[in-house]
Amino acid sequence: MSKPLFIVIEGIDGSGKSTQIDLLEKAFHYHGHKAVITGEPTDGLIGSTIRQIMGGKLVTDPSVVAALYLADRLDHITHPDTGMLDVLKQGSHIIASRYYFSSYAFQGEYVPLKWLIDANNLCKEYLTADITFYINIEPSICYQRLISTRESLDIYENPKKLQRTHEEYLRAFEEAGEGENIVLLDGTLSPDNLHKEIWSHITRMIHS
Repeated sequence: MSKPLFIVIEGIDGSGKSTQIDLLEKAFHYHGHKAVITGEPTDGLIGSTIRQIMGGKLVTDPSVVAALYLADRLDHITHPDTGMLDVLKQGSHIIASRYYFSSYAFQGEYVPLKWLIDANNLCKEYLTADITFYINIEPSICYQRLISTRESLDIYENPKKLQRTHEEYLRAFEEAGEGENIVLLDGTLSPDNLHKEIWSHITRMIHS
């Protein structure tokens, strides 16, 4: 088998990211490949604290949130039992829901982007994505999806923040995308057609 791939799927809330992650995992398994889904924040101690903040149960400064995401990410990469480096060594592809570009996008409004990029350089040195997909779609469409499917929204799931995060993603790709394999996808495509586009990129990488 070719080298296991580290695949990141990025997108604002409501972009259809979770649907594409599930479809991609099924495609890997159907074609006889081992693949695991992971995401950030993680289910670990640090990630659980972040989730409480996002849910409004804890209150702290945005700079603290940015630092917690960094700590959670480093543990996500290096943990001796569950870390992504270990998973890749065991021969499984990884499909990650968000990675360091999400920090640039979500925290870039509150913390200087240069600080975020510099702080995450260690993560990048440990593990860079083989390919990062960004589901590019109008935030207004995402918000309508969210209010029609969710019982409650977190602190980032409002029209103003969705728009700002989308803009910050695009700015981050311009300022920190050098040397990265980033693919912007048309988020208005049907889920099946969007999956086909993603899978076409993956199969080329597997067989290259």
